[in-house]
Amino acid sequence: MCLADVPPDPERPVSDSPAAPLGRILAIDDDRDLLENFSFCLESSGFRVHTASTLQDGMKLAASQPFHVCLLDRSIGAESGMDALPRLRELAPQMRVIMVTAHSRVDDAVRAIAEGAADYLVKPCSPEQLRVAVARQMDTQRMLEKLERLEREGPRERAAPTSRNPAMARLLTLAEQVARTDANILLLGESGTGKGVLANALHEWSPRAAAPMATINCPSLPAELLESELFGHAKGSFTGATQSTQGRVSNADGGTLFLDEVGDFPLALQPKLLRFIQDKEYERIGDPVTRRADVRIVSATNRDLDAMVRDNSFRLDLLYRLNVISLVLPPLRERLEDLEDLAMTFIARYARSYHLPAARLAPSALARMRAYAWPGNVRELQNVMERAVILCPGEEIGADLLSLGSAPAGAGDPAAVLSPGAPVTLDELERRHIEAVLANAETLDAAARTLGIDSSTLYRKRKAYGL
Repeated sequence: MCLADVPPDPERPVSDSPAAPLGRILAIDDDRDLLENFSFCLESSGFRVHTASTLQDGMKLAASQPFHVCLLDRSIGAESGMDALPRLRELAPQMRVIMVTAHSRVDDAVRAIAEGAADYLVKPCSPEQLRVAVARQMDTQRMLEKLERLEREGPRERAAPTSRNPAMARLLTLAEQVARTDANILLLGESGTGKGVLANALHEWSPRAAAPMATINCPSLPAELLESELFGHAKGSFTGATQSTQGRVSNADGGTLFLDEVGDFPLALQPKLLRFIQDKEYERIGDPVTRRADVRIVSATNRDLDAMVRDNSFRLDLLYRLNVISLVLPPLRERLEDLEDLAMTFIARYARSYHLPAARLAPSALARMRAYAWPGNVRELQNVMERAVILCPGEEIGADLLSLGSAPAGAGDPAAVLSPGAPVTLDELERRHIEAVLANAETLDAAARTLGIDSSTLYRKRKAYGL
């Protein structure tokens, strides 16, 4: 049965979100009627389809735009799609190619697979055969992208972040609201406050969640390698470039690009990043072809970008483009309401991972943790909990197992944290002081006498501060 003879499926939903297609499809065939039918069938299923009636036009599209799947005719006029397969695979290494032909010879299919085709489809085909063939390749590519991301970044905790701290809770509410847009977001805050976790949550909350998220750690690579990692390179463009790479921008097409520690992005490369953010266009190293990619930019830094602009080490126009929406994550010392929940999350994770018995914190351990300044924030807490789980012989982690000595001497002592001039509010100062006194007092009455208040006032303050 010929594709052109089959009416569209009235029950198949039509995508009402052209900005977030199921996938980008390239169809190359000299039969314009067939291309039109391919487009109708696949676009009614939610795909975005680009067509080319000549091999040259098809190659140009493959070189300039990212596609997930290519439907390639075996014979395109006087040219051979089969002979073009190696070049097509070089231009777009991650694109899955389905060879479409009127010939059903086994040797043709074997050769196509050997040349790099992922599947072989015989014309005429039904709409369902076409949809299934394309959907199968989309599923395969998503699986390969997921495996590559896991190998590169390791497994991630995907639970949505929550907070008992009012300021942090408001920030998460705002983050979830802006995630639904395509606005670029700049995450600010001290090192270790969880900017990477929030970046992942922004992607998961966005309409782009089904597409990939790619991460670039800006300080980890020199400028030359960072450009290749970001935009890709052509085979032979520099020593060691034995094959073409697409780059993270192309990998994240339709999804999110996370620029971690963007304050360390090399000044010499900033014009190229600015141009990409403005125009969605870029070139791979060693390849003059201008390409396009549709990504949402989320960036993060613990540096003062305004000061860097004044020092001429960061471009003001780039900062404007990155900072459409800024979210400032508070340090852990300002959101101690979350300390116990975070600690228990890490304890459960590492106890499960290492098959160890640790399951809870002793009251003395929790009191010492609440009195500590946590200069390394959530990342330091995670490291402290991992070590404690490993060293804990039973279910309860005691204060003696907490390695809090990386901060200045006395950081675990409440008096050091609560010294005059400490960068905390009066309410926070009072809460910490009451908490430290409670940790050392034998009874609530004794704590009230130490604080110089009556027991009923202490009860109201404990309730107000969640102690």
